[in-house]
Amino acid sequence: MTQSGKKEPKLLTLKQACELLNCHPNTLRAWDKNGYLVAVRFGTRGDRRYRREDIMRLLERKGGKAG
Repeated sequence: MTQSGKKEPKLLTLKQACELLNCHPNTLRAWDKNGYLVAVRFGTRGDRRYRREDIMRLLERKGGKAG
């Protein structure tokens, strides 16, 4: 739970993931294509969502920097 009392979402939008990783959306698209950070795809458009735990693991591995 966050300080506001709301539960953190398990899946993040492309924009939310970019904000956490401080990177461009095309970077995440390329990482998904190359298998570095795989997105969950859903819907008829194939929208990308990223698992919060994957993003946090990546941040920890890179010492807080994604690129």
